[in-house]
Amino acid sequence: MSEQECAYYRSLYDVAMCINSSLEPATVLHAIAEQATKALSAKACSIRLLDRQGKTLLSGTSYGLSKGYLRKGTVEVSKSKIDQETLTGKVVQIKDAGNDPRFQYPDAAREEGITSVMALPLTVEGRTIGVMRLYCDNIREFEASEIHFATAIANLSAMAIENARLHQALRTDYELLTAYEYTMHE
Repeated sequence: MSEQECAYYRSLYDVAMCINSSLEPATVLHAIAEQATKALSAKACSIRLLDRQGKTLLSGTSYGLSKGYLRKGTVEVSKSKIDQETLTGKVVQIKDAGNDPRFQYPDAAREEGITSVMALPLTVEGRTIGVMRLYCDNIREFEASEIHFATAIANLSAMAIENARLHQALRTDYELLTAYEYTMHE
């Protein structure tokens, strides 16, 4: 096993441990973004989730991005070709985000020092619920092994998000049931 493969294995192990240790989405997603960034020697990572209408990608978490970049504006699916492509289930790479018409905020990317981007779908049971992006500060084309590793991380992220949503729904149902029974017995 190569040194790089060992690093991927350790990162997947750390991500799985984090997912298994917490149902708090913010904690889990931040750890995932950090592990993905470090394992792929990227500049940063973000995880965004589709809103209920499927029109906007809401910030889930990020690692390595400035507050200024995160406040650049709303990520609207209709204005972001990279996200439109990614939400169909494709892994999309952009070599130069500052000069690619598929990128919604090219000026913000240049100011942040972002050059290459890889966007991956977050898919649960065949349904895309969001996008994970990896940002690089140099011109880069990700190799097949890097894409496979990032896809595994994106799939684990989607499962963690879905588990957290199911847990929250179960907790809400339990609280409603408990409140109803309490009311009935008084």
